[in-house]
Order: sequence, then structure tokens, then C-alpha cells
Amino acid sequence: MLFGHNTDVKVAETVYHVQTEDRGTANGLIDTTVYCRGRVLHRRTNNYIDLLPLDPERENSLRKRIDDQHRAVTEEIRTGALHLVPPPQPARKTPAAKKAGNSAARANAPAPLALELINVKTWLVGKHANLHVGVRKKQNGEVLAGALVVARIEGAEQAAEFSVETGADGQARLQFEMPHLTGAEPALVIEVTQADSRGQLKFQLKARPRATA
Repeated sequence: MLFGHNTDVKVAETVYHVQTEDRGTANGLIDTTVYCRGRVLHRRTNNYIDLLPLDPERENSLRKRIDDQHRAVTEEIRTGALHLVPPPQPARKTPAAKKAGNSAARANAPAPLALELINVKTWLVGKHANLHVGVRKKQNGEVLAGALVVARIEGAEQAAEFSVETGADGQARLQFEMPHLTGAEPALVIEVTQADSRGQLKFQLKARPRATA
């Protein structure tokens, strides 16, 4: 079973996204990654080989280690103990500059990314979501490593967003428990970004009504 946390930490006008997850017993790693504006700024990894094989007591110890590591990184960001240099904000253009640069922008527009939910028919089992996604460049079909994949549930009772980077094979997995759906048109939205290139998938979801006494 995989555990993890996702937290946004705001420092001044900059928001950092902190993701901590258990990489599974096959790897025995607790991995914390800090993202800002689509880039990875920090990564911290610790193993838990001493807890394997897991049993109920060791599983509780693993949960505590994940909680402690996630809390430590978020607090270091808040207090400034972890020095991070955020990527620059995109430059704002005046209307005149935008008009003058329209032709050049179209000529140099980033190629869109192709995003695929590989297990589109089996990604949800009960309340457990397991998204297996693949990312390629639309222009030539080349797999894309190091792209930031973000999944969010629109219409959830509480904000729910999860992120991970693609591996060398251009694929990534996100696992999480589905939140309760309350919106009129709930949806699973998966987005991918790398530099200025983007791609998106959206799947409408059906909210299950709560049982009444």
C-alpha cells in the first residue's frame, strides 16, 4: 500500500508544491519533491529497508516517517531553512509588444504534448485511483522524460491535486484515494507541462449520492 502527502506552501508571493510519497516496498524509499512553476527545485529521499517486510506495526512506523519527512520539508520552506530559488515569473508584455510579437510567437509556439491515460478502463477500483499516464511530443511521437504531470479532481468536497514527474520512458503513475464528489459536473483533469509545452485530458465523473437515514 502506498502513502503520501501533497501540500502547497506559500512564501511571500511564491507557492511551492511539496509532494511526499512511498515509492512502494519494491523500492523501499520515501521520496519528497518540491515543485515551483512546473520545475523541480528540491528532492529528498530516504529508505525504509529496516522496516521490511511490513506488518501492521511497521506500517504505522512507515506512516510516521512519511509524515515526519513531509512536515520537515514544508517547515524548512516556511522558515527559510531550505533555501530555494523559484523560477522567474513569465514576463508581462504591453499590448503594443504583444501585437508586434504575434507573428514571431506563432512561428516559435511550443509544440503541444500528447497525454495518454494508459489504463483508461481500470484506473479506478473502488475508491482507489491508480493513474498510469504516458507523455509524448505530438510533433514526432518522442517520449518525454522529466515532464510534470498533475491530476486534480474538480467538484471534490475538498481540494485534491496530485503531481509526479515522468520517467525515462515518458510514463508516470499517480495513486491516491478518491475524494467525495459534490460538484454539479465533477471531473478528473490530468495536465502535463514541460517548459512552455502543455497537454491536458479531462474525464467527466459521476458523483454518487450519499445514503440518507
